[in-house]
Amino acid sequence: MNIPEEPDDLPYINIVPMIDVVFAILTFFIMSSLFLSRSEGLPVNLPQAQTAQLQQQSKITVTVDDQGNVFLDRQPIEVEDLAERVKPLIGDQERLVVINADEKVEYRQVIAVMDQLRSVEGVKLGMSTRRP
Repeated sequence: MNIPEEPDDLPYINIVPMIDVVFAILTFFIMSSLFLSRSEGLPVNLPQAQTAQLQQQSKITVTVDDQGNVFLDRQPIEVEDLAERVKPLIGDQERLVVINADEKVEYRQVIAVMDQLRSVEGVKLGMSTRRP
């Protein structure tokens, strides 16, 4: 009777491919979490200011792009309609309204937006800038 001999090599599990897969998944989650930042306005080139401060308050965002188009929380709007559309968003409390104006937009356009917003009771105005 022939009995098979014990093999010289013992079976083993190679975990190197499993480690590669785990690192690939970890890399995916790290890279995808970097893009989860919340963007409140449209992308514009903000002017620089040495005294810029971060505001930690619920806010309404008004954006003026480089062509002079005005947006209220990413929705296009006419400057004349701005006060009427902001009033219901303010309610009875005081709220911060941040103006994101592109550095190339004309000064009179920003003043027109500010003028409309100042006519609403309970609005605190803020200008968005970037640090140098």
